[in-house]
Amino acid sequence: MNEHRASSSKLPRRFLFPILGLALACLLVGEIRSVASGSGTAQPGRDGSSRPPAISRITAEGRLVAEPNAEVSIASELGGTIESIPVHENDRVRKGQLLVLLRADDHRAALAEAKARSAEVEADIRLAELEVERSRRLLVDQVTSRQDFERRQRDLDAARARADTAAASLRRLEAILAKARLVSPIDGVVVARHQNPGETIDRGVSILTVADLGRTRIEAEVDEFDTARITLGATATIRAEGYGPTGWSGTVTEIPLTVVGRRLKPQDPGRPTDTRVLLVKIALTKSTPLKLGQRVDVEIAGAN
Repeated sequence: MNEHRASSSKLPRRFLFPILGLALACLLVGEIRSVASGSGTAQPGRDGSSRPPAISRITAEGRLVAEPNAEVSIASELGGTIESIPVHENDRVRKGQLLVLLRADDHRAALAEAKARSAEVEADIRLAELEVERSRRLLVDQVTSRQDFERRQRDLDAARARADTAAASLRRLEAILAKARLVSPIDGVVVARHQNPGETIDRGVSILTVADLGRTRIEAEVDEFDTARITLGATATIRAEGYGPTGWSGTVTEIPLTVVGRRLKPQDPGRPTDTRVLLVKIALTKSTPLKLGQRVDVEIAGAN
């Protein structure tokens, strides 16, 4: 009888530890399922409100550039010597204002000669017209021959042809002299002066750069692997060294259709230099003290 009681009292102890282990396993499985089902959704805060998922950020490097047609290079279609440059860097200029004057003494002399030739031809035309009119009257009175009248008419036509040639020469020389005067095509500021008076330049060499500093934007080099997450209207934050951590805000206004080679050397030596990038254009919401061409760091709100 005592042996039966001893064996019956030991039976629960034999299954005690397996039962406890099974219970703990069930608790762990339930916790794992709860965590898995809650991932990717808003988590409740302490006050019971849900927290939105974190917004992904796309980082890129860029620079401040002028908008299209807001920066122009002043170059001459003629080669020659610069006579004067009446403006300096940081000078504000107006559209049509004289910026560069090239030395054109030979062309001015040729223009004066062409004007004198034109005046001489005009005198020949007036004389030929009188001769034709006189010959016509004599022909009516049968005092002169028709051949003489036709010869006078031919002289008048030749004088008029010479007048047309002289006028064309005048227009050509005036156009050349006009090219020797370089004026500003836009309102803006002289941001660079590449040449000085007295220097001889070739055709097409840049002399000045004028830019409208009120029309600038950021050109960000976004890695090609992030292009799918860039959307028009996305917000961006621009920062630059020396201006504090706050930065300036902007909006994505243009997404090109092609990727190009990286133009800016990455500041991080660990980043590859041969990566293809998308030159995303960002409009600034307000003016900044940044300089044209200045390097900036950009953060863009990416689409998930």
